[in-house]
Amino acid sequence: MTKKSIFSDDFATEKKSIVVENKEIGKFAKIISADVHDEAKRKGEQFAREIEERFVSDFEKSERLLKEGKVSERDLMAHVSTFVVINDVIYITYYANTKEPSEDPNNQTARFVYCPVNDLENKTFIDIQTVGDICGGRKVNMVYDTILMQKDEDTIYIMWTANIEGNYYRLYCPYTISTRELGEIRVNRFKAGEVINDFSTSGIQSALRENGISFKKMYSDIGIMQKLSKREENGEVFYYTGAYSGDFTCIIKSRDLVTWEYVSEPDFPNDSIWENATYVIGDKCYYFVRQHYESKYGFLTVYDLVNKTWETPVLVEDCQSRADFIVYKGKLYLFHAPIDREHIGIICVDTENIADSAVVLSAHMHTSCFYPFVQYFGGGELAMSYTIDRKHIRLAEFNLSKYTSNSGICFVQER
Repeated sequence: MTKKSIFSDDFATEKKSIVVENKEIGKFAKIISADVHDEAKRKGEQFAREIEERFVSDFEKSERLLKEGKVSERDLMAHVSTFVVINDVIYITYYANTKEPSEDPNNQTARFVYCPVNDLENKTFIDIQTVGDICGGRKVNMVYDTILMQKDEDTIYIMWTANIEGNYYRLYCPYTISTRELGEIRVNRFKAGEVINDFSTSGIQSALRENGISFKKMYSDIGIMQKLSKREENGEVFYYTGAYSGDFTCIIKSRDLVTWEYVSEPDFPNDSIWENATYVIGDKCYYFVRQHYESKYGFLTVYDLVNKTWETPVLVEDCQSRADFIVYKGKLYLFHAPIDREHIGIICVDTENIADSAVVLSAHMHTSCFYPFVQYFGGGELAMSYTIDRKHIRLAEFNLSKYTSNSGICFVQER
């Protein structure tokens, strides 16, 4: 019997694409500048020191591990990390290039690593998919953004982008914690209205076209952001995050982390591109996205999930890099790159009025610090995974209270 293909045909629609052009933001509520006050710089210096001093571990296949015979090859490039700690075990994902030292999807591997918190030298490296592999009977031409999401107490979904026969797909593979076993590779699904396609470039476009939903220009790879936030809707829990391809950036939600439903994209003129951070609190989805490199600013906005309206954005001076939200002790924080990828900025987001959001600190880090991802680590405190010069996948702990305890603004209001 022939095994059923993991891929499906897109919904056949005769409707045309409604493409929205990128435009400069005209109306905005406020500008948050990278030229910050002395106290924010002082706290930034303290934060940079703490990140260096509270180093946990590097997670790439290093030259040292190769010499010790613990790996058969080393990573010449590694980038874009996600991590979670479950029962005192660290699980982390990224993509790597073992062939040459560049970020080149033609030579990359989707990587999954885990180790006990108290035995950091005992790392297990698992290559999930590499360019040249056969997936569902088709050849993998490129591998890109790799993340993980915790589905339940015993299941992690490893998720990544692959170009297969000229189309970009979002793939996932379950990992069972109790048995340390990987499941089969499958294709995520994308839903708009009643149309459900493969989560692919063509599948997204087909579903949006059929539903008369406009979208900005899509190109190169497609992505799903790694930070989840949840909301109960009609007795069911939905998990929210962001999705993107080129200039197209939107909010998506899912009940099972497999099928992702289109929610909305900013409806005001903007110059968005690539990764968009989201976080749902009550009936509002907070949203930050970078813009094209000619712009000095990313933008922070809010989508009202009940009234289906977008708020006037706040411009945030940014070097156009990936950002991340975290709720910590009742407040919402945005981590971003205000000047370059050697800087980390932290903004306390005022959830009642984003125009009152304020800079907590601006840190010139002691190394490059690409694409910070912030998550709870232990004892109610945080850690940050990040890339150093696309060479190291690093994890470090920090105590956010040191920098925010005197701030009386930006409390999350329960709704």
